[in-house]
Amino acid sequence: MGQVAYNYAKYYQAHAKDFDYEVHLLVPKKYVNAFGSDVHYHVNRAIFRSFPFLLPHFDVWHSIHQLTRQTPSRRSTQTILTIHDLNFLYEKKGAVKEKYIRKLTSKIKRADRITCISNFAKNDVETNFQIGHPIEVIYNGVEFLSPESEKQPNLPVADNKKFLFTIGQILPKKNFHTLLDAMKLMPEYNLFIAGKNSTDYAKMIQKRIQDEGITNVFLLGEILHTEKVWLYNHCEAFVFPSLFEGFGLPIIEAMFFGKPVISSDKTSLKEIGANHVFFWENFEPEHMAERIRTAIEQFNATPSMAIDNKAYAESFSYEKHLNRYNEIFRELMNKGASKH
Repeated sequence: MGQVAYNYAKYYQAHAKDFDYEVHLLVPKKYVNAFGSDVHYHVNRAIFRSFPFLLPHFDVWHSIHQLTRQTPSRRSTQTILTIHDLNFLYEKKGAVKEKYIRKLTSKIKRADRITCISNFAKNDVETNFQIGHPIEVIYNGVEFLSPESEKQPNLPVADNKKFLFTIGQILPKKNFHTLLDAMKLMPEYNLFIAGKNSTDYAKMIQKRIQDEGITNVFLLGEILHTEKVWLYNHCEAFVFPSLFEGFGLPIIEAMFFGKPVISSDKTSLKEIGANHVFFWENFEPEHMAERIRTAIEQFNATPSMAIDNKAYAESFSYEKHLNRYNEIFRELMNKGASKH
């Protein structure tokens, strides 16, 4: 979500001077003045959660994620709520789950407009919550980093094997452990998994690697953007066995770098990947390994696939994404003005 917020701010740095309304950003203190002088800054302080009226009055308020803690205090403020996913329904239990449901129900009731980042997320929301008005799907923007900005990470292995790459929070929902047995059947490749490796799930994966003598799977931990670029640039394929995704940003990033993508077909991934992704039908090791090999072979034999994938990835631009939100802002401002 930090990446999403950062790209929003960069967009407004480039365009705010052209708008007929003021743009205000609620930011951590270190980001004050980081995005030029054409936007206004408010330091995100804990006190605003309890006393939101301490913030100025706004005509339109956009909560860019369903779990943001701040809300506008004035009923006259037109609000947009963007819902990315309902993963908490499947990951949380008991009182914690009920707490999340209550909070999101309150936000939904307060919102004048609701948007979702995929049709899957939209259908999930409509199935599980009472919605008083239509939901619009606005696909996520994707930050495309220049391939020339790459920086090779310090890899934990010195061999020159071709490698597969995946990235994400190393949590059970990402399903990375299913790759371990598949990689035992693919000794010709290494697999690099990037993401915070201090979670219990990551420790379980690391223990399996050690206990089972798996010599071609490596946890890289958190990496820099420039290192991510290098890994996308040089991998043989991108693999993504995730079970829960509101959108599936990494599969689009990998397509931008002209790489074959092999993914699960769960939640939003079938929708976002469309006919540009090779999908696993199950997580049996033999099937996963065979699907990876055939995908790489077919992709390399068909140069047009890389060109098509890159063009498809480029359609998910932040410019397109935020231009639509600017249209909604104006619609809501006009709606608010008509009430007075």
